[in-house]
Amino acid sequence: MTTTQPQRAGFSVHRLSRVDNLLQRYVEGGYLAGAIGLIYRKGQVAYKNAFGHRDLEADLPMTEDTIFRIYSMTKPITSVAVLMLFEDGHFLLDDPIESYLPEFAGVQVCAGDLANLVPPIRPPSIKDLLMHTAGLSYGWGDDSPVEKLYGQTLGNIELLSLETFVRKLAPLPLLYHPGTRWRYSRATDVLGRLIEVISGKTLAEFFQKEIFGPLAMTDTGFHVPAESVDRFAACYSPPGGFNFGSDLANRANRRPGHRDAHQEPAAGSISLYDAPAKSRFTRPPTFLSGGGGLVSTLDDYLRFSQMLLNEGVLDGTRLLGPKTVQLMRANHLPPDLVPIEIGDGPRAGHGFGLGMSALVDPHAFGFPGSVGNYGWGGLATTRFWIDPLEEMAALLMTQFIPSDYYSIEREFTLAVYQALVD
Repeated sequence: MTTTQPQRAGFSVHRLSRVDNLLQRYVEGGYLAGAIGLIYRKGQVAYKNAFGHRDLEADLPMTEDTIFRIYSMTKPITSVAVLMLFEDGHFLLDDPIESYLPEFAGVQVCAGDLANLVPPIRPPSIKDLLMHTAGLSYGWGDDSPVEKLYGQTLGNIELLSLETFVRKLAPLPLLYHPGTRWRYSRATDVLGRLIEVISGKTLAEFFQKEIFGPLAMTDTGFHVPAESVDRFAACYSPPGGFNFGSDLANRANRRPGHRDAHQEPAAGSISLYDAPAKSRFTRPPTFLSGGGGLVSTLDDYLRFSQMLLNEGVLDGTRLLGPKTVQLMRANHLPPDLVPIEIGDGPRAGHGFGLGMSALVDPHAFGFPGSVGNYGWGGLATTRFWIDPLEEMAALLMTQFIPSDYYSIEREFTLAVYQALVD
């Protein structure tokens, strides 16, 4: 999609240069290998620009068709798939998970220690999975004895099918009673298995037939095919690397609001985390992670974002009804569970909808935005959000783990909104 004149989309050309300056500063300072940003408003691409390299070692530039690991930006796609099946009448959102995944029958809640398990106040529901209020976790924390069971029970999750994953996960105690807390979790991976059971297709097949094909998302999938590996970005980390298990645990165990004193490495000192040619993303996976398994491009994810911004339709292809999209993007958390908290502490002003965060208080957030903004990000510093009020979507793509190491995502938010003048 070509870029229009920014003024026609309500942006100041002069102020948009601050988006350039932001991304250039991170790249030229050696904090990121490369980055690309996009702003779409009122049917037009107002801004799209790439900086730096997709692969420093190979001296390959960042380009518009670069393929990225989008990690948890997979979750909104899985959530859309679930809501498509919901619209088709296969289940109600309040239905218990066990009605479709009987492995969850008889689940118990850990009440302090593993010797004290009690029945849940109600069974976890499909809506709980969409909202991360089911009582599940990722196994990263240390505030419950159940957390250690995740690692001990699941082992190397990449070796599991979704069927085996659910069979191993379901008997574990819940960390809390469903609906009483928000906790980022494996819930969306469970939803991936729910899609398989109801549709009779693998998650990869369902995505391709029902979402990627209809939306012409030609570079999105669970792996990068051999003919496209040259467009696949390298992924980087802070000096000394990043340990997926222990470093994620450290993030989960931070006290609320805590940030490390030294957030920036010395210029040019980032480390290669995942080389394209050797990446696990170049092979079809056994574990089809609905929570974090996809790769995609800027333009592909824009098409997904456009479909949501258009309330379920793109180029005459409708995936969801308008009222379902409105239900999806609304905050469903009660006031006592807002704001959500993940990784680097509370996400001020944010609640959660059916698969994505929802901005309920821009003043608490401390950045420009509109009530009703929704979106999500990925571990390798990819981010998208949609502003229905402004008829706008914005995307930031780079490849640096972990996503909360820098403040670039929030700085990008500020840079986008300060350039909006009409």
